[in-house]
Amino acid sequence: MGAAPPPARLEALAETATAYAKAASSDNTQNAYAKDWRHFASWCRREGFDSLPPSSQIIGLYISACATGTAAGDPKRGLSSLSVATIERRLSGLAWNFTQRGVPMNRSDRHIATVLAGIRRKHAKPPRQKEAVLGDDLIAMIATLGHDLRGLRDRAILLLGFAGGLRRSEIVGLDVVRDDHSDGAGWIEIFPDKGVLVTLRGKTGCREVEVGRGSSDLSCPVVALETWIQLGRIARGPLFRRIFRDNKTVDVERLSDKHVVRLVKQTALAAGVRADLPEGERALLFAGHSLRAGLASSADIEERYVQKQFGHALTEMTRKCQRRRDRFRTNLTKATGL
Repeated sequence: MGAAPPPARLEALAETATAYAKAASSDNTQNAYAKDWRHFASWCRREGFDSLPPSSQIIGLYISACATGTAAGDPKRGLSSLSVATIERRLSGLAWNFTQRGVPMNRSDRHIATVLAGIRRKHAKPPRQKEAVLGDDLIAMIATLGHDLRGLRDRAILLLGFAGGLRRSEIVGLDVVRDDHSDGAGWIEIFPDKGVLVTLRGKTGCREVEVGRGSSDLSCPVVALETWIQLGRIARGPLFRRIFRDNKTVDVERLSDKHVVRLVKQTALAAGVRADLPEGERALLFAGHSLRAGLASSADIEERYVQKQFGHALTEMTRKCQRRRDRFRTNLTKATGL
């Protein structure tokens, strides 16, 4: 038998393996899974249960408490019950945490599956989708922005996010040039007279997204991007960064994805998008996903091209991003002769 590797080498390999395991999920996903585990473990302590190993009966009780709003441990707070989607996400988080601890959870066990089916039947509601920002809406939104440094940056964020069909984490995760040591989500490459190639890192490898030039410089994502890079003097590192209060100094740190949410919401309200609704209701309609849904709903091209742009493996995922585009396009009533 060969000699065992020295402990120091094993330690280094373990650290490397841990780093690769963390890289398999985004920071947002890992944070959500950690929060799910803390919530479950806290509930178990209050109820006198052991959180490990996984017990399907206990997990069934836990999701029941989540559905009835009693999982927080303080009934006086009057917390509302969690939505079905949140409970399912909690289960995914628990499954991931149990697997990391070497004790996988069986979601198909009847104690979990039956309770979850009952929760779906009793509490399921139509999904609350964010309003899609359409092409005309976006033009009105960027018109509300100034032409100072902050306005140039935010204009580039909105136009690139929309034209690329990018998630908010992907937008702020971009670097201006490729850096294999970066913690970002990808990088961009500008091709003169053609467009921008966005390369995104993913669980299954890299994915390329082509963003072509627009028909007008005022609404062209490439022009907006080139202007921001030039005037922001960004040569390497994060593409979209915080700007100091003097509105002249660009920070080196990457923007938070929450900035995209606030930006979409603020500009949509300022532009009067969905002005037919009360302002309080309008404020709830818009978020970062409004840009992605807007591209899916606005682009009057074959669905497969939108699917490729989004990197969806299934057509059904692309259709979930579309808002009203295909409603009543096929009329089965008339097709039957009625």
